[in-house]
Amino acid sequence: MIIGVPKEVKDHESRVGITPAGAKALSEAGHKVLVETHAGELSAFTDDEYQAAGAEIVGSAHNVWANADMVVKVKEPVEKEYGFFRENLVLFTYLHLAPVPELTEKLLTKKVTGIAYETIRDRAGTLPLLTPMSEVAGRMSVQVGAAYLEKEKGGRGVLLGGVPGVPPANVCIIGGGIVGTNAAKIALGMGAKVTLVDLNLNRLREIDDIFNGRIYTLASNSYNVSHATREADLVIGGVLIPGAAAPKIVTKEMVAKMKKGAVIVDVAIDQGGCIETARPTTHSDPAYEVNGVVHYCVTNMPAAVPNTSTLALTNATFAYVLKLAKLGAKEAILSDDGIRDGVNTYDGTLTCEPVANSQQKPWRAVRELLA
Repeated sequence: MIIGVPKEVKDHESRVGITPAGAKALSEAGHKVLVETHAGELSAFTDDEYQAAGAEIVGSAHNVWANADMVVKVKEPVEKEYGFFRENLVLFTYLHLAPVPELTEKLLTKKVTGIAYETIRDRAGTLPLLTPMSEVAGRMSVQVGAAYLEKEKGGRGVLLGGVPGVPPANVCIIGGGIVGTNAAKIALGMGAKVTLVDLNLNRLREIDDIFNGRIYTLASNSYNVSHATREADLVIGGVLIPGAAAPKIVTKEMVAKMKKGAVIVDVAIDQGGCIETARPTTHSDPAYEVNGVVHYCVTNMPAAVPNTSTLALTNATFAYVLKLAKLGAKEAILSDDGIRDGVNTYDGTLTCEPVANSQQKPWRAVRELLA
């Protein structure tokens, strides 16, 4: 198989889909790897390293997309890449289609096999390719939030951990999954007072055990969320429904009652955000204010630390890349339940129910299409 690795073009996206180590393993397995020049540069991987690993360096994105059987990326394609779509192309990347109907339509029209990192499941039912970036984003959310609490960035001028004689900041985390747990670790480590809100009482019990009672846990309902956000200096949104648009847990009325200069970091913004006042932003223009509350809603937060993020991501994705290359998309989908869960579009048909529900489109299970 010919595997293409284009340079990411989303704003300040500096990760890369395959590392030189991955290119070497694919080459040794008999596959051809095309890497767009400078694709790995911002992740600290040079063209020379890819060439030494057996990859071919290609001068343009067009040549990568046009000649590859499978394109391996990090972020969902943006409008300038839609023209590269074609029938029988396999696209393996984060897609996050629920809030982007125009991308969904382009993939369907061009009959691209779109396999999304974020909906692949393992045998335990978890999301192994979403986990590493959720870990990075969860930990980063506290760093970012602490920075935006500084007065110079529009915040309240509060030090997250406080000092002797001055209380620490109140951090409210919405969601007790991978993002929320990792955010809690960093916030607690920086000395903040941490409250975590989740709908699942068993998960709250687990959180209480993990942190030995040092985190306040709250059952999620509108009253508790309203109270917790009103008291918070920093609110972190980390709610996920795999493949679907995130539910709006924090309403605009709740945001209006928050402290002036408080900060919101909505990590769920890739799936539309769990804060009603959140809208996607970029690393070039990352924050804005609503009712005096600073909102940071960058859709590709882990790109700020691309070396760590690329290594963490490709550690998880590479086994799937290798299987898709070895078997071809159809056989890999038939033989692997996890990959089958990852298929969002196939031969002009939408195959992911949560995306279909979010966009009110018809769908069919990919197993039916391949039967």
